[in-house]
Amino acid sequence: MVSPFSLTTLSHIPPPAILRPSSPRRSLNGRISLKVASASADYASPKVVVTRERGKNGTLINALETRGIDCLELPLIEHNQLPDFHKLSSILSSTSFDWIIITSPEAGVTFLDAWNAAGTPKVRVGVVGAGTASIFEKIVPSSKQSLNVAFVPSKATGTVLAAELPNYCNARSSVLYPASAKASNEIGTRLNTYTTEPISHVDQMVLEEALTAPVIAVASPSAVRAWVSLLPESQKWDNAAACIGETTALAARKLGLRNVYFPSNPGLEGWVTSILEALQVNNQLHKV
Repeated sequence: MVSPFSLTTLSHIPPPAILRPSSPRRSLNGRISLKVASASADYASPKVVVTRERGKNGTLINALETRGIDCLELPLIEHNQLPDFHKLSSILSSTSFDWIIITSPEAGVTFLDAWNAAGTPKVRVGVVGAGTASIFEKIVPSSKQSLNVAFVPSKATGTVLAAELPNYCNARSSVLYPASAKASNEIGTRLNTYTTEPISHVDQMVLEEALTAPVIAVASPSAVRAWVSLLPESQKWDNAAACIGETTALAARKLGLRNVYFPSNPGLEGWVTSILEALQVNNQLHKV
């Protein structure tokens, strides 16, 4: 077990570290306590690179811009449907399940497309967290009586969801899990309805600007892999990666990123806090 340590100045952060903006805050090497800067902090408009699929960065950009933080959009990934997507609508039309398990916003969007194609049958859904649950708030009121989001685990991870899902261990319980082909969880009957791939073209001028930004915000291991693949071999990149959750943060650390931040629970609010903390540390280090 790693013994705890205290930190009195931000300049003494021992790399590599993964930091969580929660109380207490942790790193893979010990414990750390940092004060998160307020929305009114003078960041001198630092840039944060947002990397979700094009058209899906708006919520994060708005949350950061309200705090006076400029963003640079550099989509790193794109989603593509797989043959199981068409199989999903057919299964929903013909088979009932005790639970439909959704573990990401994109999996939720893909599921809703198939569910609508199947004629909006009555389903009971378990989601991994609030961010994924928000996808289902957008369905029309007349359809909500057929779709019941009935379960959210105490922590937004697939492992905790599987452990806490009511009656999941019951042999008679039927669970359908439509997911990305790259998702790591195995829950019930799995359908790989889509996959996540690196974007096919990156504007080099935008990339050059992104490489100088203090923080890159990433929401999946696929985005981390795409970012690392773009880093020039001749250039040492040691700025901060603010991850949406622990799974993405561990992937970033495994791929060699040194300054990695993530919240205790995945979601927009915690992600923004992680970004703010990364910016604060960056500002403090540059003042030394």
